[in-house]
Amino acid sequence: VQLQASGGGLVQAGDSLRLSCAASGRAYSSFVKGWFRQAPGKEREFVANINWRGDNTVYADSVKGRFTISKDNKNTMYLQMNGLKPEDTAVYYCAIKLASGTNSDDSLYRFWGQGTQVTVSS
Repeated sequence: VQLQASGGGLVQAGDSLRLSCAASGRAYSSFVKGWFRQAPGKEREFVANINWRGDNTVYADSVKGRFTISKDNKNTMYLQMNGLKPEDTAVYYCAIKLASGTNSDDSLYRFWGQGTQVTVSS
């Protein structure tokens, strides 16, 4: 499987962006999929994930109430980001959670896409 993240860009604080993550090949459609981000000089951090049915979502406290994760029935996952802040600036990655365990543990995820850059200016 390959994951392709897209939709990043340069925006101002308070603006919105919608990221997409398209899966090709074996889609692993019955697995949890998630978004992570990595800012320069920082470790990769969990943003959100969603189960295969799309009815259970988990968010990091830092994005709760501002970001919304969703998926369609064609193996594409989305991250709607509203009220963006400069601290949201990072490369955003999507991945598939292949093992049970803590949602924020990136070692449980595989098939990382190439990432999409989100830059929020103040």
